[in-house]
Amino acid sequence: MKRFLDIVLAVMCLVISFLPMILIAIIVKITSPGPIIYSSERIGVDNKIFVMPKFRTMRNKSPQIATHLMLDPKKYLTPIGSFLRKTSLDELPQLWSILIGNMSMVGPRPALFNQKDLIKLRQKKNIHKLRPGLTGLAQINGRDNLSIDEKVSYDLQYNNKKSTLFDLYIILLTIKKIFTEDSISH
Repeated sequence: MKRFLDIVLAVMCLVISFLPMILIAIIVKITSPGPIIYSSERIGVDNKIFVMPKFRTMRNKSPQIATHLMLDPKKYLTPIGSFLRKTSLDELPQLWSILIGNMSMVGPRPALFNQKDLIKLRQKKNIHKLRPGLTGLAQINGRDNLSIDEKVSYDLQYNNKKSTLFDLYIILLTIKKIFTEDSISH
């Protein structure tokens, strides 16, 4: 049922967001040099690396580390980068990752390939067996403001409670968070 829901929701979201995605692509291209889509190596099910697409929000040659680990992330943002991140519009290309099965609508956010501490703790708690999500319980409970231990605690809670209704609840809260720009620091 979860995979079916993922496909239905991803297709619906792609249809609804098609024109805004074209507009975003044009704006990304004209406001900074480089590709429109940034392909990020992320950790998927069973710690397998997959390529996760996002609209590019950082300048070329930015460090490939989690934004919260940068000393001054604002100096790497493109002119439209902050807006795309605060509205989560940079995440729209991940709908493709959901369609092809690398991601789910709801699950733990995929770790960067070099976030060894997060990967190790998730593996210890068996979270690495879950398909990573476009959104998740940690996203609606603090997002950028959570420690790794807190993120994994939310991932574990999600693993213990996961159901279709719980996923729908998380999706609705995610939409609310996006419109209030709550817990988004960059």
